[in-house]
Amino acid sequence: MSDRKIYPDAKAALEGILKDNMTLMSGGFGLCGIPETLIEAVKEAGVKGLTVISNNAGVDGIGLGVLLESKQIKTMISSYVGENKMFADQFLKGELEVIFTPQGTLAEQIRAGGAGIPAFFTKTGVGTLVAEGKEVRNFDGEDYVMERGLVADVSLVHAYMADKEGNLVFRKTARNFNPMMATAGKITVAEVEHLVEPGEIDPDHIIVPGVFVQRIVHVPNPVKHIEQRTTRPRN
Repeated sequence: MSDRKIYPDAKAALEGILKDNMTLMSGGFGLCGIPETLIEAVKEAGVKGLTVISNNAGVDGIGLGVLLESKQIKTMISSYVGENKMFADQFLKGELEVIFTPQGTLAEQIRAGGAGIPAFFTKTGVGTLVAEGKEVRNFDGEDYVMERGLVADVSLVHAYMADKEGNLVFRKTARNFNPMMATAGKITVAEVEHLVEPGEIDPDHIIVPGVFVQRIVHVPNPVKHIEQRTTRPRN
C-alpha cells in the first residue's frame, strides 16, 4: 500500500502549500483537539497576513496563541476568544481584525463549505450586529439572515487515529470542529496520534474518509494541555 500521504514531520507536511495572506482552518475547541505540532510548523514557516478560521485562538503561548505572538495572523474568524489576552490586546489596538461569529453558525458555515453549499439562512443573529450588511429574508413569517459557507486554502486538523490512506478517527470531545474542517480545506493536513495500515480501522468507525485528506504526519504522544484546572484539597 502506498505511503504517498505520509510525511516525516510537520515541516515537511506543510512544505509547498503555505503562503502569505492565505486562509487556514485550525481544528480544536479551547486546547482540546488542536493541531499543535502543525501550528508550530506554520510559525516556523514565517508566513504572514493569515486569515485563520478557528473556534478560538488558543491561549497565550499555546496553540494559535503562538501565531498571535509572532504577528502572523491578520484576521480571525472565531466564536470564542475569552481565554487569550494577546488576542484582546491586538484587537483593541487595531492590529487584528475579528469576524465574530455565533458558534453554531460558524460550525454550519464550515460544514456547508465542505459540502459545497455556498450559503444558508439562519435565525441566529437576526436583529443584531451579526446581521449587519447581510441579506435578511422572511420565511413563513420569520426573518433569517444569510451566512456564507467557509472554505480554506489549507485545513489543519488533529485526529486520534488514521490509516495510511487518510481515513480519520477522532476521540471523544477532541472531535469537535476537526471533522468538518477536514472536509472544508482545499488541502487538508492531519496530525495523528496513531497511524495504522489500511484495513485496520473498522469502516463503521471512520469519521472522515481519506478522500478529504491529502497529507498526514504521525505525532505520537502529543502534549495535551488543560485549559482550566479546578481542584479541591484532599480530605
